[in-house]
Amino acid sequence: MLQNAATHCNTLQHSITHCNALQHTTTHCNTLQHTATHCNTLQHTATHCNTLQHTATHCNTLQDSVTHCNTLQHTTTHCNTLQHTATHCNALQHATTHCNALQRAATRSLQHAATHYTTHCNTLQHTAAHCSTLQHTATHCNILQHTSTPP
Repeated sequence: MLQNAATHCNTLQHSITHCNALQHTTTHCNTLQHTATHCNTLQHTATHCNTLQHTATHCNTLQDSVTHCNTLQHTTTHCNTLQHTATHCNALQHATTHCNALQRAATRSLQHAATHYTTHCNTLQHTAAHCSTLQHTATHCNILQHTSTPP
């Protein structure tokens, strides 16, 4: 009976180790979600950059606005960098989607494990109560045997 309890305890310890790993993964997912928020801002900026690039194309044909066009072309270079960054942001958002799925799966797994191990713990507590009663009864039996044995 005690070996069974020890086996259950080992199983619980193993599950706790997995739960800790899942919690660590959740922390990383939260970081990715925070990064995805910044990526949305960069994508919004990239949209504005596309507009600036369109304007820069027209600047090449306008001799009166050469100074302004040079500024816009410089901005276009930065926009290209932002668009490249936006591509990486899309990849991060994709990873965030997977992290969200992992979080949901981890939550379901933890809930199932908690229910399963709560049942085992209740059984062990019930068994421990019976053991205590049996030990108490054994003590009384020993007392009765010693007192009923003639000297």
